[in-house]
Amino acid sequence: MLPPSPGAVLLAALLAGAAQAAEPPPVPRCAATARFDLSAGSPEVAPEVCASADEPTAFVFDSRVAVGAVEFQPVGRLAHWALGEDGLSLYVIPRGDYLPGERVKVTVRFADGAAPASASFWLVGHAAKGTRRVEVFRQPRPPDVLKKERDEAQAEARQCQEDKARLLAEREEPGGLMGAAWLEGAGVVASMKLSFLTVPPANALGLDEAWSYSYTPTGETHPASVAVRLRLSNPGTEPWPLAGAALVDSAGEQVELARWPLAPIPANGAGAVVVGIKGERAQLGCPCTLKLWEAQGPRTFTLENVTFPEGKAKGP
Repeated sequence: MLPPSPGAVLLAALLAGAAQAAEPPPVPRCAATARFDLSAGSPEVAPEVCASADEPTAFVFDSRVAVGAVEFQPVGRLAHWALGEDGLSLYVIPRGDYLPGERVKVTVRFADGAAPASASFWLVGHAAKGTRRVEVFRQPRPPDVLKKERDEAQAEARQCQEDKARLLAEREEPGGLMGAAWLEGAGVVASMKLSFLTVPPANALGLDEAWSYSYTPTGETHPASVAVRLRLSNPGTEPWPLAGAALVDSAGEQVELARWPLAPIPANGAGAVVVGIKGERAQLGCPCTLKLWEAQGPRTFTLENVTFPEGKAKGP
């Protein structure tokens, strides 16, 4: 047998390529009636519906479609379309030259404002009979229900952020007097529970408990550092973040205090705050007024008649 000539090989290759090019693109399997169920949490994937040239396809909805809320992309490939007077049906007829595999996206928006707010479908050209009836069943979610779920999710996210900040703050315990005040049992400072305090009624926070601390090194007569530990309650609906603290002594001199921890006091909850100062500025003439304020907000806390204990450091 003689080998095929180069011309025959080339002709066979061309014929094979033409056959492949003539194959129509894949189209979905078609049924006379199709049903789709929509829900607010379902993936936003437009299902495919078979459509044939010059043949009508009817979409039947269980929720009313808003007037003027039907879109086609690309436009101009339908011979006719009409929305039913009751808004519960949509009729589409592709053009006579609608090709097998051709795709037009149909999008409708519902009139009740609930979710899912819209639905989309692909009209996919089919050479034989297309789908005649498409039934669309929707499970609407009222806007107030969706808002409640959104608010609950946001509140849960805020709580997670607050818990994270609190845990990070607890891992970074302070040193010196403020650390001892936080631990409340280190035995290296003099401490006392504050009982004769004046709490203004306009305070944004409630006072559950207050302790003051002072540290005076051996051989010294003046404290080297002082601190206050407060247990506060937040009756508000938003967390209370401590942004700054200051002490005002009996002569009216004000000094800014270091503070720890930085985690906000949760809404409708309680938390502890430690503030203090060391060095010469700790030698205040008290009773003093303690002021706390939040970050970028008007909510403040004031505590009057704050005093500090006299004592020496224990140990060597």
